[in-house]
Amino acid sequence: MKLGICSVTFRDKNPQQIIDLVLEAELDGIEWGGDIHVPPGEAQLAEEVADLTRSRGLEVSSYGSYYRLADHEGNEYDFTTILDTAKKLGAPAIRVWAGSKGSKVVNKNERIKLIEDAKRIADLAEEEGISVHLEYHDHTLTDTKESARKLLEEIAHKNVYIYWQPPNHISVKERIASIKALKPWISNTHIFHWHSFDNRMELATGAKEWQQYLETIEEDGQERYVLMEFVKNDDERQFLKDARTLHELKAIVETT
Repeated sequence: MKLGICSVTFRDKNPQQIIDLVLEAELDGIEWGGDIHVPPGEAQLAEEVADLTRSRGLEVSSYGSYYRLADHEGNEYDFTTILDTAKKLGAPAIRVWAGSKGSKVVNKNERIKLIEDAKRIADLAEEEGISVHLEYHDHTLTDTKESARKLLEEIAHKNVYIYWQPPNHISVKERIASIKALKPWISNTHIFHWHSFDNRMELATGAKEWQQYLETIEEDGQERYVLMEFVKNDDERQFLKDARTLHELKAIVETT
């Protein structure tokens, strides 16, 4: 288990400031976001951030793009631009979203197009040695464990995976069930503890829950990143405190 942060956690900080924080927290890597820190098409910036990250002994865990499968109106950048930027960044993985609609409202034709696009970008990325990762997220086709699993089975591409994160408004038991349902495809994990984006809590108060999630995810012994994403009050002191909790969780899970 490797530990890291999504740079979107601190959109108001520059790459150097984020790297300094990550080093203070003794994490392993950074998922650089495509919205602020490394926008698609900014090749020189991507190379500079890559060099800066590695010069400080950190890894680029992934590129957090905001590409939405088959959403030709909602995507500001085409996937080839995103892929090229990920290459310059030296990212081994690209995170994307499974469309722009929830599973209850997506029609058959939209679903087919989404699957086709997933296969298309997975092929493109595979040629560059980069993997594609959906995000388990509401208002997309991965908004439930049933829909996410069905989608991954229909895509059926060895280069497509999924990030897991705890859905809101369901029980711990249901969250663990979602992990088990998606286990063959789970790569990295986004870790946070909140009732909602606007009502976040200290990670320590959810440590018992997260121990269960991580133990279930890590049963296969695969190497993956657990990436901190957003903290209470966007506060760097809270981030450092949450990072200590994350280290404690890693120690517990790896000795279980």
